[in-house]
Amino acid sequence: MSQTTPAGPAAGRRAARRRLIRELLLVVGLFTVYKAGRMLSTDRTEEAFRNAARTWDAERALHLPGEGAVQRLLLHGDALVHTANTYYAAVHFPATALFLVWLYLRRPVHYLWARRVLAVLTGAALALHLGFPLAPPRMLGEARLIDTGQVYGPTVYGAAPASDTMANQFAAMPSLHFGWALMLALGMIAATRSRWRALWLLHPLVTLLVIVGTANHYWLDAIVATVLLGAALLLVPRPGRPADGDADPAPGADEADTDAVRGLPRPRSLPEGVGARR
Repeated sequence: MSQTTPAGPAAGRRAARRRLIRELLLVVGLFTVYKAGRMLSTDRTEEAFRNAARTWDAERALHLPGEGAVQRLLLHGDALVHTANTYYAAVHFPATALFLVWLYLRRPVHYLWARRVLAVLTGAALALHLGFPLAPPRMLGEARLIDTGQVYGPTVYGAAPASDTMANQFAAMPSLHFGWALMLALGMIAATRSRWRALWLLHPLVTLLVIVGTANHYWLDAIVATVLLGAALLLVPRPGRPADGDADPAPGADEADTDAVRGLPRPRSLPEGVGARR
């Protein structure tokens, strides 16, 4: 009689490689679409500056603190402002990538949740970047802020926004620097059990001070990012909290295990009375 046996280790490794390749292609594809889409509004200079003036006036009407207060703190020393510029330029993408990689390896179910939330957040941000081009406060004369990246370095932006082929400098609202940093913190808090996990919130806090102090974003950019992230979290169901020291099952593992079990022969029923208590 033929029997169907569960897939062996080799089949499991092949399935894991396929999942990894699929996820890499998906993440890279989404990021490429986002970067390409952002560049569609680089030539809307006049509209971006009109929106900047409106945003600045709205912040004053809401009695938000001036961005200059944070920048003055950074300008107390060259080392401090240089560190802030470096944090802005070098932490954003690597931190988010490491966050997703760790979740994929250790908390796959939480990885799927975080990836979906980030995709919804980034898609909404792209729509707003295209519909509401916004010059950052470092370009707004009324703000009287210093472009710390250009003055102290390092910077990821060209000196002339119109000729910057690497980035859309008018995609200030919402701030994905802050939105991604906040999701990283919330994702790590949800996926871990450490009593110190609330310290992950330091990352978005530092990011907020950096993006405002370097005059790359307004306070409202971070507020809008928070609202969009909240909406994304409401749309995407959150997985349950893992037990101490346990990793999530790999995505699709439950279905594969179920299919394998279905292929096993059913055990024969025992004769009546066998195994009963005497």
